[in-house]
Order: sequence, then structure tokens, then C-alpha cells
Amino acid sequence: MDRDCKRRKHIRNFSYALAAASLLSIADLAVKWVVITIVMNPPRRIPVLPFFDIVLVFNSGMSFGLFSDMGAWGPKILSGVAIGIIGLLIVWLWRVERMNEVIGIVLVIGGAIGNVIDRVHNEAVTDFLSLYVGQYHWPVFNIADVFITIGVICLLLPNFGSELGVAHSDKVARK
Repeated sequence: MDRDCKRRKHIRNFSYALAAASLLSIADLAVKWVVITIVMNPPRRIPVLPFFDIVLVFNSGMSFGLFSDMGAWGPKILSGVAIGIIGLLIVWLWRVERMNEVIGIVLVIGGAIGNVIDRVHNEAVTDFLSLYVGQYHWPVFNIADVFITIGVICLLLPNFGSELGVAHSDKVARK
């Protein structure tokens, strides 16, 4: 395949990946909207399973509420940092060749964009998924956090496999 054709295919695949990240962000924001306007109107605790509830929490900080005491500039600073990280991830996405990296980066970008838009709109991130065992509770999280976590796992697991001598050949076709 000639160089120009490979480049067009690379650009097309990159565009598809960015479109997928955008769709994940839209899905996250749609779920948050449904939770805020329908499910949690009025706000309450909804038991779903013996270890899982739906609750409504607005997190002005980062993961686990870190940096939530940054005042009025906190959401702006955290959004700026997140936008910078998203930019770096887009550059990385342009350069990746392995499918697990494409999937992982798309998931992280999609979740991060959803949380940034939520933070800009609400000055906090809307969290609503609560997992617990007895009196021990995991910090409340949202769908974007799930995307980000799965994305990071997609990026890390193959690296652990290579450390163990497990080969992987999941290069993205660039023909």
C-alpha cells in the first residue's frame, strides 16, 4: 500500500477514535442528566443491590474528593489540568499502534471530557454510583470514572503481560 493511502487510513482511524471518545462523553453526560433530573428528583439513596446504591454527590475535587478545598478557582484549575492531559492523550492517540492502547486512550479521553464538561457546567463532577461492603464504602463515582478506570487497565495490563514474558501482537492495521 502506498504512503498516501496509509496516511489517509491513519487519519480515518484517528478520526473514528476521537468520534468514539466524543460518544462516550455524550453517553456519560446523558446518564448524569437523567440521574440529576429524573432519578434523583428528589435526591435520596436508592438501594439497588446489597452492596450498591444510587446516591447524588457533587465532587468539587478530583478522585476521592482530593483537592476539594481549593475554593472558587478549584474547578477552573482542575478543568485546565484535565484539558492539558486530554491534549497529551490525543497526541499519544495519534502515535499508538496497538489496539489495547487505542481503546484505553479513547476510554480515558471520553471519560475525562465528560467530567470536564460536568465540572465546567456544575463547578463539580456529578457522582452517583455507591459501592460498599457493610460499613466500608468506596468513594461515590460516575460512568466517566468507570470509562477512565477501564481505559487505564487497558493501557496497563499488556505491560504487565510483557513483563511476564507474554507476547502480544495486536498492532492496529495501518495498511
